[in-house]
Amino acid sequence: MSQLPDQGEPVVSLRNVSKSYDDGQTFAVKDVSFDIHRGEALVLLGSSGSGKSTVLKTVNRLVYPTSGEVVIRGQDTANVSTVELRRSIGYVAQGIALFPFLPVWENLGLPLRLKNVGKAERRSRAIEAMSWVSLAPELADRMPQQLSGGQQQRVGVARALLAGADLLLMDEPFGALDAVTRESLQEEVVRLKTERNVTVLFVTHDLFEALTIADRIGVMHEGVLEQIGRPAEIMANPATDFVRKLFEKPLQQLQTLGNHQ
Repeated sequence: MSQLPDQGEPVVSLRNVSKSYDDGQTFAVKDVSFDIHRGEALVLLGSSGSGKSTVLKTVNRLVYPTSGEVVIRGQDTANVSTVELRRSIGYVAQGIALFPFLPVWENLGLPLRLKNVGKAERRSRAIEAMSWVSLAPELADRMPQQLSGGQQQRVGVARALLAGADLLLMDEPFGALDAVTRESLQEEVVRLKTERNVTVLFVTHDLFEALTIADRIGVMHEGVLEQIGRPAEIMANPATDFVRKLFEKPLQQLQTLGNHQ
């Protein structure tokens, strides 16, 4: 198991963040607090409707919190331009949107184009970014429809890294991919985190994906962060009945499969 990064100033801090869509009668997210440090991968794990994606989207203000603070790199995001904030953070979701009329390198270089980087430099940096996610440089001039689903998702990850090289938000990005491709991309995230010191906030409903990627796991249930900690700590000492059941059944299935081999 990897060592947790040095505990300096957090890259991301959520402080008592809540989100209500009906003036406080009910809450999609209730009083969520955590820090993520540089080079750390925090995975929010929970079932559909648990609030995990809502929490992630408060970081880049795709969702505006009803109350609480979101602090990125020491700045309260309420005091930062939303456009500037989003341009400084990488974001990858399931079914990443690539422009079908632009070649791979131009799709990759869009964050740089928004910053008025010249064409030659955009191409050079886009091809460099392809190497970060194990994409061959000869794919740079292909169109998105000429790539496999896994290759397209790698383009999305590389583009997000170019947008915000030190902070990456990933909202169930590999959910539509086959198991082999998913596993390969999960390993890629771990490699990027380690080699490039990228800070990752990752959302999934898949326990095994969480265990592969996470330095720490935050378990979400009905809008509440029920427990946060190292995977081994949570498995050894689940804080609630929900957390215990969430980990228990998949691990039992894995043990049963092992006994049949």
